[in-house]
Amino acid sequence: MVAMVIKFFDKLEDGVRASLSRHPIPYALLGGVAIVLFWRGTWMIADELPFMTGPVSVAISLVTLLGSGLFVSFFIGDRIILSGLKQEKKLAEKTEEEVELEADVMVDIKNKLQKIEKNLEELNHRK
Repeated sequence: MVAMVIKFFDKLEDGVRASLSRHPIPYALLGGVAIVLFWRGTWMIADELPFMTGPVSVAISLVTLLGSGLFVSFFIGDRIILSGLKQEKKLAEKTEEEVELEADVMVDIKNKLQKIEKNLEELNHRK
């Protein structure tokens, strides 16, 4: 029963996301309103619980976020962590030449991947 409910919402989410992704502004507005309402509801529930003081709220959230691995990911982001590990410059610090060089490398990689795909398709047709 639970699996059926999960499967239903998974398929619903795929369809809604596919439709809304063609309309980014309404998608952003809908998402923004839903997020605000979610946090408003969470806040109101926390206000109803007498033990939910400021320090208790922070402690519960820290334990949950650190335990799930979301703390660093949410507040810093994966891209910043990865660029720091690779010792890359921030996009704002890169020169125009560096950005163009990266774009050229990406185009070259894309072209090579397309050649590989074409070769694989030819090999599959021969079989």
